[in-house]
Amino acid sequence: MDRRKFIQGSLPARALPAARRYTAEAADLPPKRVGLIGCGWYGKSDIFRLVQVAPVEIVSLCDVDRKMMADCAEMAAARQASKKKPRMFTDYRQMLQEKDLDMVEIATPDHWHALPMIEAARAGADLYLQKPISVDVVEGQAMLAAARKYKRVVQVGTQRRSTPHLIEARNLVLEGKLGVIGHVEIYSYGAGRATAAQPAPVPGTLDWDFWVGPAPMMPYSPDIQRNWRQFMEYGNGTIGDMGIHMFDMVRWFMGLGWPRRISSFGGLRVLTGGKSDIADTQTAMFDYDNITVVWQHRRFGPAVDANYPWGATLYGEKGTLKAGVMGYDFIPADRGGQAIHKDVAYELDQYPEDRTEARLERHVAPAIRGHMRDLLANMASRGKPVADIEEGYISTSSCILANLSMQLGRTLAWDARNGQVIGDEEANRLLRRPYRRPWVHPEVRTV
Repeated sequence: MDRRKFIQGSLPARALPAARRYTAEAADLPPKRVGLIGCGWYGKSDIFRLVQVAPVEIVSLCDVDRKMMADCAEMAAARQASKKKPRMFTDYRQMLQEKDLDMVEIATPDHWHALPMIEAARAGADLYLQKPISVDVVEGQAMLAAARKYKRVVQVGTQRRSTPHLIEARNLVLEGKLGVIGHVEIYSYGAGRATAAQPAPVPGTLDWDFWVGPAPMMPYSPDIQRNWRQFMEYGNGTIGDMGIHMFDMVRWFMGLGWPRRISSFGGLRVLTGGKSDIADTQTAMFDYDNITVVWQHRRFGPAVDANYPWGATLYGEKGTLKAGVMGYDFIPADRGGQAIHKDVAYELDQYPEDRTEARLERHVAPAIRGHMRDLLANMASRGKPVADIEEGYISTSSCILANLSMQLGRTLAWDARNGQVIGDEEANRLLRRPYRRPWVHPEVRTV
C-alpha cells in the first residue's frame, strides 16, 4: 500500500479524527509511549505531527516553564486519541526515572540538548532530537557515543531530508542532471534586529536558574527566553540555527561527509545597540576535496533572490539547482533544455487541523510528518533513520567550527578520525564550553 494512503481510505480525509489517520504501516505498530522535553514552539509542532501519523500516547511532558507546559498538556489532551492529559515534570531527570517511554523528543534551547539526550538514551528511549544536536563539539561526541552505547535510534530534526519536494530535488542530483557540480552556495538573508533584552522580574511559573542550566547566567528577560537564538550563551547564532539546515541538506544531496578545512569571517556590524551578540553577517567556507560549500548570511538587507531568501544553489556543468523550503528550480545550462519548477506541498486537506494550529510552519508540517514516519520505521527495524545522530553531529559540529574559525581569525583543519583540529591547541580547547556548576560537561568516556 502507498505510504500516503490512509487506512480509512473510504472516508474523506477531513472527516477523520487527526489521531486516527494513520498509514497501514503505522497502524500495524504497537502504540508508542512518548515524552516531550521542551514544550515551546517547535516541541509542539513536532509532537503533534507525530500524533497525526501514528498511534502514540503523549504520556509525559517536561519544562521549567510551568505555564508553557500546562498549555501544551491541554493541547495534548485535545489532540491525542485517549484525550488523557500527560504527566507533567519540571525536571527531566525525574521524568526519565520512570523508564516507561518508548520515545523522547528533546526540543529545548540548544544549551539543554546534551544532558537530557544522554539521560534518555540511558533510560532506554529512542529519540527525536532537535537540531543542532549540541552547543559545542565535545557534547556532540558524547551524544553520539551514548546513542551507540545504548543502541538507541536517534532522528535529528534536520527535516529537509524528509521534505517531499527536496527529495525530488536530491534525485535530480543523484541522476546526474547537473553533471559535475563545481560550486555550492548556501545562505540566509534578513529577519534580523537588535534585541534589547531588558531585565525583568522572573515569572512565578518559571525556574530561570534551571532554564539557564549549564550555560552562563544572564539576568532574566522575556527577550532572552523567547529569542535565545540571538545570544551565543545559549546557541550558535544564525549559522547554528539556519545554516545547519542548508549545510546538512547539501551534504545529503551530494553524499558529503566531514569537510577537510573550515574558514569563516564576519561579525556584528549593523544590528548593534542591543544585547544580542550573534554575528549579523558571516561567510563560511567548508572545503572538501573537489568542492567548496560557501555559507553566507546577512540579518539585514534584501535577499539576492527574493524567491530564495533561505536555501542552497548548486552550480553544475549541465545546470543550476536552487532549493529551499518553499520549492526548487532546475535551470538547464543548455538554452534548449527543460527547466523544472516545484512548489512545496502543504497537505492541508489531509490534515485540516494544520490550518488553525498557532505558530505552525504549515509549509514544514509535511516534512515533520515524513521525518516522524521514518523514525518510527527505524524504531521498528532498529536501523538508522535518514537524519541519524551521526549526520547531525557532522552538520552541527561543522557549523560550530565555522564560528570558532571566525572567533580565532584562521582556517581550521579537521581530523575527523580523532575529533580534533589539527595542530591547533587553542582551537581544541574551545571544542568544549565551560559548564556552570553544579552541571558537569558530558564526555565520551563517561556516558
